[in-house]
Amino acid sequence: MSRTCLSVILAAGEGTRMRSSRAKVLHEVAGLPMVGHVVRVAETVGAGGIALVTGRDADKVETAVRAIAPEASFHVQEQRLGTAHAVLAARSAIAAGFDDVLILFADTPLVRPETLEKARRSLADGAEICVVGFRPVDPSGYGRLIEAEGELVAIREDKDASDAERAVGFCNAGLMAVRGAALLSLLDAVGDANAKGEFYLTDIVAIARERGGVVRAIEADADEVLGVNTRVELAAVEAIWQERRRREAMLSGATLIAPGTVFFSHDTALGRDVVVEPNVVFGPGVHVADGVIIHAFSHIEGASAASGVSVGPFARLRPGTDLGEGAKVGNFCETKNARIEAGAKVNHLTYIGDARIGAGSNIGAGTITCNYDGANKWFTDIGANVFVGSDTALVAPVKVGDGAYIGSGSVITEEVPADGLAIARGRQVVKEGRAVELRARAAAIKAAAKSGKS
Repeated sequence: MSRTCLSVILAAGEGTRMRSSRAKVLHEVAGLPMVGHVVRVAETVGAGGIALVTGRDADKVETAVRAIAPEASFHVQEQRLGTAHAVLAARSAIAAGFDDVLILFADTPLVRPETLEKARRSLADGAEICVVGFRPVDPSGYGRLIEAEGELVAIREDKDASDAERAVGFCNAGLMAVRGAALLSLLDAVGDANAKGEFYLTDIVAIARERGGVVRAIEADADEVLGVNTRVELAAVEAIWQERRRREAMLSGATLIAPGTVFFSHDTALGRDVVVEPNVVFGPGVHVADGVIIHAFSHIEGASAASGVSVGPFARLRPGTDLGEGAKVGNFCETKNARIEAGAKVNHLTYIGDARIGAGSNIGAGTITCNYDGANKWFTDIGANVFVGSDTALVAPVKVGDGAYIGSGSVITEEVPADGLAIARGRQVVKEGRAVELRARAAAIKAAAKSGKS
């Protein structure tokens, strides 16, 4: 769509019903603040400008949004005088001159780009205003959208509606698209003749019609326009978002064995023929290539997996984990800031942190990299085709050369050269018959203890 577009996102609500020390719009859905979801959908539909109207925690909201949209402008609503007043806080951005202005709410993170594109098309077809509506199961309490001959003729608040108007199931979602050249004039004409002395955005519908403008309404799914005011509603929105993403993942070629038990982040990327078993959680920053299998009860965050990788079950991949083609991280293993190269195996009960595991190497069960000395993190470098025996501790900083072999139970504190054998444990000593003596002594101690108690 060639028309220029500004998105004005209202993020000034207090959200006191969240019972939170944070601004409502900073609460996350799929790991991204709600306001971030709204910014992203605005950018998806071609918004060349993003204007955020902020209130509480304005600096924190600005920081969160700049991470997504560095060019966004920010406008503080100093007083809470209604939705029209909030939009007017962005006067300077609106005055810059855009063909279309989308008015969105930062606590409504599920709206689809298709809906906003449809609203913009309505403006391109001659409407002055396009209002987004929906049909809730129970419309009571919502403003009704009253239509006649294909146009929106009024938005009637529930308390002001007649019985016939209350029977209308088409309700106002609050989102609008407005012709940019008309918006400021419409907003400036809004009066405060209401009980609260506030300026309502919905009043611009009547003003536009009085001036001969065309106003239309489009319908969105009820799920799209759910607003969040409580943690209960936040959980409901999260559930809808996750269900959408699971469906999208499966339609794109991933297999989810038990979809309802898999949880994605806003930026999870899955390739084709990925298999995800039950009870897997993806945190932010995960990229999974084709043909990867993620076994049950694994948690993955800030990690990447090349094709053919196997993860889990019960594995935790922390930020900085990079798994090469065909690598394996098995059950009850944890990795952090670790490059595990092609074909390497970290199979059982192992921690690999701040390390490189070379291609084809095998890390035995119970192995740990001792990467932290209480103040600093240190690096462990393990070469290609190395065999590390079970229950080995690698005390960083330390390097193990290609093809080396480390005996089980070793504590490695010095460099192991390529193709070298390192054994760092006490020599076994056997004293024949000593076990009989030890058992007799233990029995005597136990008997003496019982005698003393009696």
